[in-house]
Amino acid sequence: KRAELVEIITTHINADFDAMASMIAAKKLYPEAVMVFPGSQENNLREFLVESTFYFFDFAKIRDLDFSKISRLILVDTRQAGRIGKFENLAKEARIDIHIYDHHPNSEDDVSGSVEVVKPVGATVTILTEIIRERSIQLTPDEATILTLGIYEDTGSFTFSSTTPEDYKAAGFLLEQGANLNLVSDMLTRELTAEQISLLHDLIHSATTHTINTIPICIA
Repeated sequence: KRAELVEIITTHINADFDAMASMIAAKKLYPEAVMVFPGSQENNLREFLVESTFYFFDFAKIRDLDFSKISRLILVDTRQAGRIGKFENLAKEARIDIHIYDHHPNSEDDVSGSVEVVKPVGATVTILTEIIRERSIQLTPDEATILTLGIYEDTGSFTFSSTTPEDYKAAGFLLEQGANLNLVSDMLTRELTAEQISLLHDLIHSATTHTINTIPICIA
């Protein structure tokens, strides 16, 4: 048991590259915190973690945590209680200090925190990259590459209409820090084609949610 731990960095279940990159970026702001996925990861991310040389990023396993020792929960790329798996009940405890970094719109399921940095940018890692730059925190080329991958994925390589100037500025800073665009490109070629991205964009923007017998149904 890693019983001495008090700060946990986590994200949503079915984590994607932006979620992972945001966790790694948050670790630069909270160096004593431990990164833990709350549940499963998307296929591309699982393949990346298995195949890549970035195994040295120290992700703990949720089963190794002593929940009674946790005093702070740092949520990235989500603030919805229903999306953080086993941490949902912990987030409801009054003793837990919650810090939030997210780029998603408000929802009824959101938890609140003592620190909330929520901005309508293309990727959550953009928000954290801005803070890293403002605090003059140094990144390794590997760290910069992962953070860049998160921005490229969540902005559709800067093609989604949700992309903002802040996303471009963050990517520019990460490139200055030594981000490897060849690796980013290699990883993203496993993702959606341009036609699929366009279709996904249309689906997202035409989506409406209806509650039927207490179950939210999304139609696009």
